[in-house]
Amino acid sequence: MPVPSSDFKKALGRLSDKEKEALVLRAVRRDAELYDTFSFELLPDVTLESVHETSADRIHELFNVAVTGRLLNRSLVKALRLSLQEAARARRITKNKQLEIDLSMYTLRLIFENYTGQFDSVYQGFFVGTARLAARLTQLILKSLHEDLWLEYKPELDEFLTQLHGRSKSRELKFELPRELVLPE
Repeated sequence: MPVPSSDFKKALGRLSDKEKEALVLRAVRRDAELYDTFSFELLPDVTLESVHETSADRIHELFNVAVTGRLLNRSLVKALRLSLQEAARARRITKNKQLEIDLSMYTLRLIFENYTGQFDSVYQGFFVGTARLAARLTQLILKSLHEDLWLEYKPELDEFLTQLHGRSKSRELKFELPRELVLPE
């Protein structure tokens, strides 16, 4: 994205309120994420909780649609990828890293409650994607959150990592899957 020049800023400053409104409306019609960002920043009824709820509903729907697909493993890989994009989108809209972590944990909960049977499939994509998400979450939690919040995620994430390590496919991973969320002293 280009950085607005000083000439651009001056020209924007010379616009009337009506022209600025028209420009903003045209921009948000073209970009759904920009619309959601402006809605979050401007509307009082669009809160962090409502963005979380909307994103969680979308993630849930992605996995429900995946179940109806012909190739379940491939559909679940796609649903996992799109759910991670949805969590990142929610973070960009709200500028809240904890929201991305919460939505990623929600995705892992969905997977471990409903789809662990697909880990035994001959296709490794879904297992590897889930393991990558768990490994990424261990780094994201330590890097993005205050240390007081680390303990909130540790038991559940450790359980997910233990279950992943319990599968024979965990030995075939091409990356290091942590055994637990290691908290620095």
